[in-house]
Amino acid sequence: MSNLDQDRARLLRTRRSFFRTVGGAALGSAAISSALRDFRLINSALAQGPGAGGFNDYKALVCIFLNGGNDSNNLIVPRGATAHANYAAIRGNLTIPESALVPITPDNNDGNEYGFHPLCTEMANLFQAGKLATVFNVGPLLFPTTRVQYQKKTIALPPQLFSHSDQVTHWQTSLPDQLPRSGWGGRIADHLHAWQDNPLMDPADRAKIALCTSIAGSNTFEVGNSIQQFHVSTSGAVVLSGAATGSARENVVKSIANLQGNNLQAKAFGDVIDNAIAAGAFLNDAIGETAPPVSTNPNSFWNTPFPSGSLGDQLRMVARIIAGRKELKIKRQIFFVTVGGYDTHTSQMGANNDALTGSHANLLGTLSKAIGAFQAAIEQISAHPVLGDGPATNTKVANNVVGFTISDFGRTFPTNSQGSDHGWGGHHVVFGGNGNPTTGAVIGKKTYGRFPVHQINGPDDTSTGRWIPSTSVDEYSATLAKWFGVSPTYMPDVFPNLDRFAQPDIGFMRSS
Repeated sequence: MSNLDQDRARLLRTRRSFFRTVGGAALGSAAISSALRDFRLINSALAQGPGAGGFNDYKALVCIFLNGGNDSNNLIVPRGATAHANYAAIRGNLTIPESALVPITPDNNDGNEYGFHPLCTEMANLFQAGKLATVFNVGPLLFPTTRVQYQKKTIALPPQLFSHSDQVTHWQTSLPDQLPRSGWGGRIADHLHAWQDNPLMDPADRAKIALCTSIAGSNTFEVGNSIQQFHVSTSGAVVLSGAATGSARENVVKSIANLQGNNLQAKAFGDVIDNAIAAGAFLNDAIGETAPPVSTNPNSFWNTPFPSGSLGDQLRMVARIIAGRKELKIKRQIFFVTVGGYDTHTSQMGANNDALTGSHANLLGTLSKAIGAFQAAIEQISAHPVLGDGPATNTKVANNVVGFTISDFGRTFPTNSQGSDHGWGGHHVVFGGNGNPTTGAVIGKKTYGRFPVHQINGPDDTSTGRWIPSTSVDEYSATLAKWFGVSPTYMPDVFPNLDRFAQPDIGFMRSS
């Protein structure tokens, strides 16, 4: 067998097949190596966590990837006569009029006034309620970088800056100086999944699906070294294409998968098929409680409707899986959703160069509505007599689901007459929790990071209106990971470059 085939077989081998193989007394060297690796992963995780009993609470992270590079310069805009006039002088026909902005009043004062895009009222309302925070000028870095260092090339920079594919990889791996073998979400799963699914636990209490779930297909963010992502469509798990659950065709496939033989690779492949069918069936059953009462209206279960379109459909499915968390026996989940269209070189504005309409305004409006509906859905789940954790006043679930945005990059501050071009640093939002700064998840109604100086060739500009990030992806991501349960011991494995930066915890999440 070639090295490539051995790698494939090792990746296919599940822990269940490992223990079955151990009992067979006929192990080759590759199987023994795999067995020892699995034991090391389990022992390492249990030594650093709550042990074989697993977690005693539930937490979820929801990554919203804005594919194409969001022009966040128009998501959060400075207010005040001088600041807005300076913004408008450079933005040109991309300017959002100050009178149209949705004002916010942060509890912390950095000397600036801000407003959200006029179609982002839901995000502004969550901010004012203490359930959403903004993080300014975040982007991939290898080291803290100044304009002088950038221009004189006296410091290492992420390779292929301003390139879509490279910057997406840098954001999702948090390792710009290494080959993209895994994502930071996947590395978290490597560490934490054994706490909710390991052979030392009662089988009835083991998680039925993987820690990482994607509603958007394959992604780098959730690729782990040992734990892989579970894919779900916006309608649920696709158990077996062309075969309904319990159908004759499914039963035939399962029978083939369970045929006995001496070929270890065939057994491993059969186990993968068997486990995939079982996991899909488990998930589809678990989300049954939130099936729409009116089949033609997918929003009929929810008090606040999700917007039509891909993002709303994806976040609705995330909410449904979270509602089924008890049946799935899962205590930690990382979700990945994505929406495209943010590469707005042209047609960013509407008719007659109206910056209040057009493709980008529509994208931001949909994003805001989707975030607002998702937060409302989590609060509805929390108050539900069956799906929640107790009486209607209990906010445990609502206080333990956190969403956050990422994107390829920010975009250039000056207009190109039709839109904006590839940039570097950009602004992001983090949301979730009960709005209480003491007991909530996100410490909202605050801004974090440093807002860039709106000046071409100023201290934060590369030279063409591309902001040099003042907060690294590592700092942004590690703050989320710490809240999620990654221990200080394991944090360097998830974020190897974190010790290069001054703020391993930016402060927008409550300590837990």
